[in-house]
Amino acid sequence: MSIYAKLLKVQLEVGAISKESKNPFFKSKYFDINKLIEVVNPVLSKHGLVLLQPIEDNKVRSVLIDSETAEKVSSELELPNLTDPQKIGSCISYYRRYTLSSLLGLQAEDEDGNGLKAKPKPKAKQDVKDWEALTKAIADKTQTNFTAKWAIETYNLSKERIDILNNL
Repeated sequence: MSIYAKLLKVQLEVGAISKESKNPFFKSKYFDINKLIEVVNPVLSKHGLVLLQPIEDNKVRSVLIDSETAEKVSSELELPNLTDPQKIGSCISYYRRYTLSSLLGLQAEDEDGNGLKAKPKPKAKQDVKDWEALTKAIADKTQTNFTAKWAIETYNLSKERIDILNNL
């Protein structure tokens, strides 16, 4: 299974993240990096994905590595030129949170009282825009992230099209 197929499973399991921490200066809520990691790490581990967040070449990176295939995906932001260690630390925490949430494609939602927790994301089936491209991708057995099962779960398909996919 490709790293992208695993990421899709992670996204479906994590769903939207509730904002729990408060920023009194801006009178707003956010999810902090520690709570975010507390929620996503068990789900990432379940699917064989390892999270690293190194600082390299003045950039904060979030890197996901597939423990089975060594495939990697990453997101990074360059740190501003700061000299105050407290501001640098604050910026690093902020960038870790945003590179990780961006990499995972996480949604944030406001929710009072429930805190930060994993929530299932409903699967909304969509219409197929390019049937020919979809069938070619599924027929190409080298592209393991495109399967008949995945397409049937993802798209609104007629029985006839489901039969076609199952026979590819």
